[in-house]
Amino acid sequence: MSVFYEYLEENKAKIKDQLLQLVKAESPSHRKDKVDECGVILKEIFQNNLNGNWQLQEFENSNAGNHLLFSLKEDSNKPRFLFLSHFDTVWEVGALPIVEKGDDIYGPGIFDMKAGLLSSIWAIRSLQQEYTELPFSPVFLFTSDEEVGSTTSRKLIEEVAQTCDAVFVMEPPVSGTFALKTERKGVGRYTLSVKGVSAHAGNHHEDGVSAIHELSQQIIKLEQLTNYEQGTTVNVGVIRGGTSSNVVSAAAEAEIDFRVTSHGEADKIIKALESLSPFNNAAELAISGELNRPPMEKSEKSVRLYQKALLAGKRLGIELQEAKAGGGSDGNFTAALGIPTLDGLGIPGDGPHAIHEHIHFDRFSERSALVAELCLELSNS
Repeated sequence: MSVFYEYLEENKAKIKDQLLQLVKAESPSHRKDKVDECGVILKEIFQNNLNGNWQLQEFENSNAGNHLLFSLKEDSNKPRFLFLSHFDTVWEVGALPIVEKGDDIYGPGIFDMKAGLLSSIWAIRSLQQEYTELPFSPVFLFTSDEEVGSTTSRKLIEEVAQTCDAVFVMEPPVSGTFALKTERKGVGRYTLSVKGVSAHAGNHHEDGVSAIHELSQQIIKLEQLTNYEQGTTVNVGVIRGGTSSNVVSAAAEAEIDFRVTSHGEADKIIKALESLSPFNNAAELAISGELNRPPMEKSEKSVRLYQKALLAGKRLGIELQEAKAGGGSDGNFTAALGIPTLDGLGIPGDGPHAIHEHIHFDRFSERSALVAELCLELSNS
């Protein structure tokens, strides 16, 4: 086993303390105050762990939490590797207890993705124990709004990634496995609004144009766009409409989520959504939305990066696997720019966004050491 693994194993108690500290700092995406409090703790953990002349840039937001960017001040021609993580979670404060069961630790956001975030810091710390000067320049970007679409962080992610030679996304591996993610679906979000004509449901039903009826027909049409063979799904997850059971509804709307494996499929679904026409010409439709995350498609660059990870795994005596993921991550943005991107480098476990969210803490040293070995493997290529 590598010297990095041995060092991480020797420091497991300290790592666990920091992990619990980070998880206890609950950070729901929509609670700026809580996310920023977590950011303060994250800055302390970072600065207490890593040596070097680090520059912190804090990008303030009025509604979302602030984003944190750490980079070395030294000017060099070394390859730059971006460690990309988010520290917001889907959990309301107090919704999920922190529990230890054997080698597993349960808690809000521990799997998705505070453990992975912390492991990137410790991967570099383990390297600094062996190297006076690293053969690469690490860059850490910790964002605060990934769980709600990365609306304030996307531009920053893309700008930083374009200065780097590779991106390591510290999201967890595929749930219940140890597989790295080399492909992810793109995610689109749209809202379909229908305007009808209200009328008394008894006396003047024939004068009304039911927005709910029109929306129901549109939903059936939308759901038919799902194509499992292509990996495309269209889901109407939320509907709203009407005012009372005795009134023909004048308005209704639906929130639509679609997932696609390729840019071609994304274009196809977007065209279908944006060209919808009413079944009842007396009804009016309005459609709005976007492809929130482009698909992370497998490319020659990502394949080469994964192959480097395989070599790094061999030095640790582990055999890695790759997999596709249905959910999107911030790695979708960087991969779409053509930057070599590898996802799923975080800590194994299960239960993302679920009450059984947990990690296998006994795998922390192994996965963090894998990141360290991958950095060296890529630096030497």
